Amino acid sequence: MIFQRRTGLLFACAALAISTAALAQAPWPSKPVKLVVPYAAGGPADVVAREIAQRLAVELKQPVVIENQGGAMGMPALTAVARVEPDGHTLLMPALGNVVLQPLLSKNGGADMLAKLRPVSMVSTSAHVLVVSAKLPVKTVRELVDYAKANPGKVSFASAGTGGTAHLGMEMFKVLSKTDVLHVPYKGSSAAVGDLVSGQVSAMFSSLPSLQGVVDKGYVRVIGATAASTSAATRSLPLLSATLPGFDYTTWYALYAPLATPTPVVARLNAALRKVLQDPALQAKIEPHGVELLGSTPEEVQAWTKRDTDKWGRVIRDAQISLD
Repeated sequence: MIFQRRTGLLFACAALAISTAALAQAPWPSKPVKLVVPYAAGGPADVVAREIAQRLAVELKQPVVIENQGGAMGMPALTAVARVEPDGHTLLMPALGNVVLQPLLSKNGGADMLAKLRPVSMVSTSAHVLVVSAKLPVKTVRELVDYAKANPGKVSFASAGTGGTAHLGMEMFKVLSKTDVLHVPYKGSSAAVGDLVSGQVSAMFSSLPSLQGVVDKGYVRVIGATAASTSAATRSLPLLSATLPGFDYTTWYALYAPLATPTPVVARLNAALRKVLQDPALQAKIEPHGVELLGSTPEEVQAWTKRDTDKWGRVIRDAQISLD
């Protein structure tokens, strides 16, 4: 009986080794590649993903099909990709919020699913901007800090919900500026922007393109960027770190594959993606959205993840924020 069990185990191990070797040696891609985006169609992530997918399809000589799986903190998307056959034909493009923030904010934030994925490359990064209502008598970050100190509890920051980058950016601002400001969470960005325009709330952190319309009309005023940028949309803006040393954050997207995807497949995918991201035509098309395309090694994805986990982990712990 013991001999039979050991023999069965040896056969199972051999079968697994043969299966993995076959995946590594098989032509890839041998069929259309599915790119799962954990956000609804039409949003910033979807726009970038579709532009990349068109060019990646040419490079790989196979269609690259976008599948949007928004909602539920991106958990359906993470779960779906973590459980598929690890042959490189199903990929995931999550954001900082999915990879870093959700596991910090909730026990159900997807840490178990992320452990079943392997990074391929960074895709993009973008600085956010700090905007204030035009009805607020401030034009610079320094003036906002001084106004908040002179009016404790009266300066309010809108966000699209608790635990997002707009909220966490406010918490970072609050600590570094040593001011008493108020967080006002909304169920989505539309109502938040509406109250910002009317002056019901004072300020907000956001991507610039999503506010460009009200900025152009003079309803809100851009006073600073959260990080240095090469994008024409944000590179000329004053940095918050010039007034608040240590203030720095971006949002980013990266590409992942199931954990057991063969290394040769990951290497080819990484090379193809990095080539696509260097396309000047693609960069020119994406730049107006305030997005910088950024290819990397898988190890650099891990470094970005660790850095931001440490940074936002401190903010979340100090502010005692939880989604549970």
